[in-house]
Amino acid sequence: MGTDKQAVGILDTINMETVRTILTHTYPYPHEHSRHAIIAVAVGCLFFISFDNMHTLVQKLDKNIKWWSIYACLLGFFYFFSSPFVGKTIKPSYSNFSRWYIAWILVAALYHLPSFQSMGVDMRMNLSLFLTIFISSIFVLLVFHLVFLGLWYIGLVSRVAGRRPEILTILQNCAVLSVACCVFYSHCGNHALNEKPFGRKDSGLVSLWRKGERSSLVAKFLKMYEVKDEVCKSWFAPVGSAHDYPLLSKWVIYGEFSCSGPCESSDEISPIYSLWATLIGLYIANYVVERSTGWALTHPFSVKETEKLKNKQMKPNFMDMVPWYSGTSADLFKTVFDLLVSVTVFVGRFDMRMMQAAMSGGNEGSKQEDFLYDHFSEKDDFWFDFMADTGDGGNSSYSVARLLAQPSLHAYNDDSVIKLLRGNLLLIGGDLAYPNPSAFNYEKRFFRPFEYALQPPSWYREGHIAVNKPELPRGVSELKQYDGPQCFVIPGNHDWFDGLQTFMRYICHKSWLGGWLMPQKKSYFALQLPKGWWVFGLDLALHCDIDSYQFKFFTELIQEKVKENDSVIIMTHEPNWILDWYWDDVTGKNVSHLICDYLKGRCKLRVAGDLHHYMRHSYVSSENPVSVQHLLVNGCGGAFLHPTHVFSDFNKAYGTTYENRAAYPSIQDSSRIALGNILKFRKKNWQFDFIGGFIYFILTFSMFPLCKLDHILQDDTVSGHITSFFRTVWDAFMYMVGESYISSVGAMLLLVAAISFVPSKVSRKRKVVIGVVHVSAHLAAALVLMLLMELGVETCIRHNLLATSGYHTLYQWYRSVESEHFPDPTGLRARMEQWTFGLYPACIKYLMSAFDVPEVMAVTRTNICKNGMVSLSRGGAIIYYASVFLYFWVFSTPVVSLIFGSYLYICINWLHLHFDEAFSSLRIANYKSFTRFHIRENGNLEVFTLAVDKVPKEWKVDSDWDNEVKQAHQLSHHRKYPSKWRANCFHQDPVHSVRIVDQFVIQTGKSQVVVGNGSV
Repeated sequence: MGTDKQAVGILDTINMETVRTILTHTYPYPHEHSRHAIIAVAVGCLFFISFDNMHTLVQKLDKNIKWWSIYACLLGFFYFFSSPFVGKTIKPSYSNFSRWYIAWILVAALYHLPSFQSMGVDMRMNLSLFLTIFISSIFVLLVFHLVFLGLWYIGLVSRVAGRRPEILTILQNCAVLSVACCVFYSHCGNHALNEKPFGRKDSGLVSLWRKGERSSLVAKFLKMYEVKDEVCKSWFAPVGSAHDYPLLSKWVIYGEFSCSGPCESSDEISPIYSLWATLIGLYIANYVVERSTGWALTHPFSVKETEKLKNKQMKPNFMDMVPWYSGTSADLFKTVFDLLVSVTVFVGRFDMRMMQAAMSGGNEGSKQEDFLYDHFSEKDDFWFDFMADTGDGGNSSYSVARLLAQPSLHAYNDDSVIKLLRGNLLLIGGDLAYPNPSAFNYEKRFFRPFEYALQPPSWYREGHIAVNKPELPRGVSELKQYDGPQCFVIPGNHDWFDGLQTFMRYICHKSWLGGWLMPQKKSYFALQLPKGWWVFGLDLALHCDIDSYQFKFFTELIQEKVKENDSVIIMTHEPNWILDWYWDDVTGKNVSHLICDYLKGRCKLRVAGDLHHYMRHSYVSSENPVSVQHLLVNGCGGAFLHPTHVFSDFNKAYGTTYENRAAYPSIQDSSRIALGNILKFRKKNWQFDFIGGFIYFILTFSMFPLCKLDHILQDDTVSGHITSFFRTVWDAFMYMVGESYISSVGAMLLLVAAISFVPSKVSRKRKVVIGVVHVSAHLAAALVLMLLMELGVETCIRHNLLATSGYHTLYQWYRSVESEHFPDPTGLRARMEQWTFGLYPACIKYLMSAFDVPEVMAVTRTNICKNGMVSLSRGGAIIYYASVFLYFWVFSTPVVSLIFGSYLYICINWLHLHFDEAFSSLRIANYKSFTRFHIRENGNLEVFTLAVDKVPKEWKVDSDWDNEVKQAHQLSHHRKYPSKWRANCFHQDPVHSVRIVDQFVIQTGKSQVVVGNGSV
């Protein structure tokens, strides 16, 4: 049988789409070049340092113990300062600033110490060389980019070249290039070190190893040094000589072309100049090719595969947990301001609840439907959910919203699995967004997670204002006919910080929270549910109580519509029954009056949020009448976790005895979690540095410098050193009390703040004692750190490591050795200085002076100790204290966080104080839960509390959601897979890890409770 297959040429076999994708960079510049360069330089550093310095390090290990201990202390302080930023993404924030800050002052300190040079790492030479090459590279690349943009402007290169490069990318490339040159010069170009690599006198430790050299692994490792030497000679040696290069290249490197007379110059090209010119040339060549043609050898995928890869790499743009101890958050300062305005202006003067009642005609007549909703009352099988305190971290809020959105959940209950249907109704108990109710926080922290979990209708518009609620979908004429989930919300204290303005705008005048319909028109409401069940949603505002108009509405509703055998659920934001017990206070008198004197035993359940944990207290049977059968707190909707062990002793409210039947997390786990304040306070709250470091510096400001330290350094015994050390600390404290102004005033202000910080739960005397002990710990730590820093500077001065040359030490030393290491027979440097009008050497000089901070501090300190403070000008004093602050801040910030975290731990676990402050510092996103209710056909209320112990941090697009067929105008609650994101790890996804932590049943019409899991 014949074949129709035709001959296929090689061009026909090439997928040109793939070729185009390989050669075309489809993403904005810059791409991965800098990252690859950083990796290459890092590998080179490890290679050279390991092969060139290990033998020297072994030889020097048994010497200079004093300097090694100084290195250990210095690096230890810097490590603890930088530990919160390890692994975090570099971005324009305090985290990124701290990394550069640490690198700067750490290098400035290390290059003044001696032992690195004995290891073969000449810090002074490397630093000065790095800065010189860095400035030179910046000048060259800036000139190149200006020329290239000029060529684009006149039309000599393609339009792709007109896209301006990022300045940070240029600086990063220059830094990588400079590091590469420094590493090469230190380990290949320094002939003084390489001539006799093993010529030094061996230490005793090395001599012992040398005895078994033939069979020793160490000896074999030391021989590998020859590999490094071969790499330097073969791979990095200059190619050819100066005669092999064009005159232009020789002029650029040496300036030979411009010699007017005979110029003496070596025919050998300097390896470091050769390497620098090669790297600059590679950068320029890559940039020219890419910007002129748009081609780059990246992304070897087809367009379709590339788009699929992009989708896999998509991540939800969730907000982080609110940093409550941030010294840099403008949002927190706005929260404080809004709270002050709300308390001083709105409370007692203007109440949005009164305006709502007035606009509804005092809750009378035809306007009562603004507050009362009865469209659920005729349903047979009814499910509804309760959650509160969402809108903090995006991961935790979305985890709960994802569970709420599922058509059904299969939750683990001991050894069994129970199927629970999605709620027809979602009740949210306030605090919708943290830290303040701004439009940004409502949209990003509250609405976004719910919209990801259950998408709003296709016709929904974000800026739409609902003026005639309820706005029902097409084809639905009345609210009773709508079969989708609905949502009703009460405001919390955080929602009232702006006088309820944002809540009214986003809740009462919007129709959709994701896929949940919001028919609600006011901030409080009553819902008539099937089988005689009611939900009263109360708005307590910042008064912790309902207002008179609200009280009037609910009392009239009870008298007119609530039957004798009906059952009522009271929903408030604050659980005043447990907070009144904790604070020894009485609030919510109108609410208590409503429950005890009007409902008269019909209130079967009170639910609230505000406390971000789950606790249920159920009544203990007695002969006395019971006003409320169950008290349930569930504020685990997304905000940080609150402790449970602080409230474990609560047992009485409304004249009834209660017992704790469920707590999540458990009492034991809650107490254990509090330990994180000691171990993780600074890692979770590194923005606190701005507050803590500044406070410690103020406390010690007046004591700098300490000039008389001879008695500490000259003692003969360890005990003598320690005794003299702490005696000096005490003398510094007495000086601060008796003669200092700034430090003593700072200490007094800190004492007042510490006493005020202690909760009012304790007596005034105990507040003073706790505040004094707290401040004493901080003050002692600050004085000890100040003395340690002064001893370190004094030690370096005594060994002629500091205060030897005055200002600009590094630049002066570099100029003295520049001609030796980098000869310039043609005077190129002088011409560069002339061409740049002195800018080139000036930039190098003042950039190098930035690394002379320890020298500036030591020189000024010596001058003050000899001639007194009067010899110092105002500018000199500013420079001295600024240089002191740069290092003292690094030393003090880990310590102040450790002491403050320990204070919170002691208070929360031993004194049961600061339950809010001690757990908001931990910013725990785990332990999230909500409560699901089921009204059975017989009228009994079945209650399930579902929880997720660990909240995922990494998400990806749910393939089931992505592949499900989407019909036009289909509401999302009809979909089998309604949520867009799922956890990266299958077993960590909330849908698969959810479990039941509490279950019980309330019988309607009777004061009786059916026993359930972990409950009564």
